[in-house]
Amino acid sequence: MTKNHAFRSILAAAFVTGVAVLPNAAQAKDWWPFKINAAKGGDLKKVEALDYVPLEKAEKPWNLCVLFPHLKDSYWVSVDYGIVEEAKRLGVKVTVLQAGGYDALPKQLSQYDDCVASGAQGILVAAISEAGLAAKLKEGDAKGLVQIAVANPILETPITARITPDTYQKGFQEGEYLKKYLGDKKTTAIGLPGPQGSGWAESYMAGFRDSIKTGNIKLAAELYGEPGVPQSLRLVEDALQTYPDLNVIWGGAAAAEAAVSAVADAGRDDVVIMSSYENQTMLKLVKEGKVLGFAAEYPVMMGRISVDLAVRALEKKDYEKVLLVAPGIVTKDNVDKIDPTQIFAPDGWKPEFSVQ
Repeated sequence: MTKNHAFRSILAAAFVTGVAVLPNAAQAKDWWPFKINAAKGGDLKKVEALDYVPLEKAEKPWNLCVLFPHLKDSYWVSVDYGIVEEAKRLGVKVTVLQAGGYDALPKQLSQYDDCVASGAQGILVAAISEAGLAAKLKEGDAKGLVQIAVANPILETPITARITPDTYQKGFQEGEYLKKYLGDKKTTAIGLPGPQGSGWAESYMAGFRDSIKTGNIKLAAELYGEPGVPQSLRLVEDALQTYPDLNVIWGGAAAAEAAVSAVADAGRDDVVIMSSYENQTMLKLVKEGKVLGFAAEYPVMMGRISVDLAVRALEKKDYEKVLLVAPGIVTKDNVDKIDPTQIFAPDGWKPEFSVQ
């Protein structure tokens, strides 16, 4: 059993009955406690649910550096918001760098070096590609740097800790939800999981693919690409022509947004669209009924917890090595039950690149 698959059996039973009510729907003034899953000692066979409670304050103003693939959409802006706000609350310094896109691995490698040269004591990494960044991460590990994977999984390379979605489980549970929603109807689907080589896109796709091995959904194609709306639109338009019986489009938020436009232009209101993760546009489209649903990842909370993990590691305090956000399927039926402050930055909030 691979690391991507080990968690599947633990959570699967909780989702086969349809829409999952999110566990974190209520929030007090403070953001904690936050329900999350922890792989004890980093062992994915020993996963336990816990109520995460952060430190009250850092012992000193630690210097943290953050590496993002980009800040083009509300998903990554929301992770940035969580990091910035938690850094302010704990009293630590943060420098945020963004590479500009998933095709900008050389820039992220250079930015990693910039983090090290700046004297950062901890690096929060949302890797464009684990394989591409592995050598740098190994160098950082050898130097004793605290390195936290945030949002994008790092599974094989030595790091201090990670706070990520369970991407395989999310893909699997969305497949299960679609099968239940579609019933006995035979359907043809395409998957647009994201950029090939990222690791997380392949994991999303593997989960979805494994789910629909049973049931009436035929997977016609797996289409990888940069997670932008223009790039995804070309893939969706081509697929609608190539597969005239296509009636399910599953993929990332940009792909789902592009699909809404493409199927409307093609007059194909029979096509069901589902997103593998959330952003502000997905929230709007789910409420409008144009997208069936998404599996929530809580970007703000991942950002907050990544900072707390880094501070705990720097201060030699107990911390969880592997934290996994439990997937929850959000549809029009339960979208009003989620707490948007755990998922999205406030309206109008602009990315911040420094906390001093």
